[in-house]
Amino acid sequence: MWRGDGGGTFGDMKALPRMSVRLRLTLLYGLLFFMAGALLLFVMSVLMADILGGVKVIGFNISDEEAAALQRQFVEQTMRQLVGRSLLALGGVGVITLVLGWFVADRALSPLQRVTTTARRLSESTLHERIALEGPDDEIKELADTFDAMLERLGMAFDSQRRFVANASHELRTPLAINRTLLEVALGDPDVSDDLRAVGRTLLATNARHERLIEGLLLLARSERELATRTPVDLAEVATTVLEHSARGDHDLDVAVHPELTSGKALGDPVLLEHLVSNLVENAIKHNVEDGGELWIRTGMLEGYATIQVENTGPAVPAYEVERLFEPFRRLNADRVESAKGAGLGLSIVRSVVLAHRGAVYAAPRPGGGLIVTVRLPPG
Repeated sequence: MWRGDGGGTFGDMKALPRMSVRLRLTLLYGLLFFMAGALLLFVMSVLMADILGGVKVIGFNISDEEAAALQRQFVEQTMRQLVGRSLLALGGVGVITLVLGWFVADRALSPLQRVTTTARRLSESTLHERIALEGPDDEIKELADTFDAMLERLGMAFDSQRRFVANASHELRTPLAINRTLLEVALGDPDVSDDLRAVGRTLLATNARHERLIEGLLLLARSERELATRTPVDLAEVATTVLEHSARGDHDLDVAVHPELTSGKALGDPVLLEHLVSNLVENAIKHNVEDGGELWIRTGMLEGYATIQVENTGPAVPAYEVERLFEPFRRLNADRVESAKGAGLGLSIVRSVVLAHRGAVYAAPRPGGGLIVTVRLPPG
């Protein structure tokens, strides 16, 4: 284990427990109470000793020296009992104060816990939520209102970005559709030379790739919005539909598909969930690299969540590259930048759809090469 100059281990430093604000406030309340109690006990002892010192012992047949000794004995015994019983009372009341301080601190910090819970739950697709804290106009409410104002600005910024992407994508679809039609008409002419036909096919393939990019951007912009439709959806049925369409589709690679489908009902948008599964399957097929690859798709309920997992063979994926694959236009290595396999939006769309459904997506390198992607969604 690495050691610093001070001789302590780095691991030991990280292992130190973190004291919560609630516990610190409780200890502070208790410390202040014990300090105040000790001060009160000291003052009472001084006053009581002064009062008892003025008491005169009167008796028959005793000298002044005996009376003074009896007075000192009385004062000492009285003070000893007073201090002892006061300390016991202080300890008992102190324990009660600590318990009450624990609950008082929890009540005082509950608005902050609400702010923290909201912040953890938020994503780009749930920026419409607000804390809307009610109560006295104090520092905590000011913090919550400031947080709400920040969310409002962030929501407006994200909405503006999505509208720009959607509008730009719509504007680009029309010229691309016109180009595709013109190219298809030109290629359908029997008098076209072989050279022009080859150029036309190349342009048509390039145009098709641009159309896929535009469709991906539109889907990405849509998936990042708040869901307008939430209905129970069985992931097994969605996966079956996607696999049927995939079997009829045109793929350059011959990949063996192994479905392991059991019922897993989620609550969400059926269209977006179909796109999610489709993107996972298409991504797995495209990145098998060569014929003879394999693909496993599994659905079901796992730990209370509707779960779908897609596993595929393929080239080895470095662990440090896995998280970057979910970024838009990100591919595994430089060789894919010029690849015609896709626009690099597949896993980005998957993550956006998952976040819109308030789920989670995980990816891990597959032993022997390939990738394992697991999606968990709230049950429906």
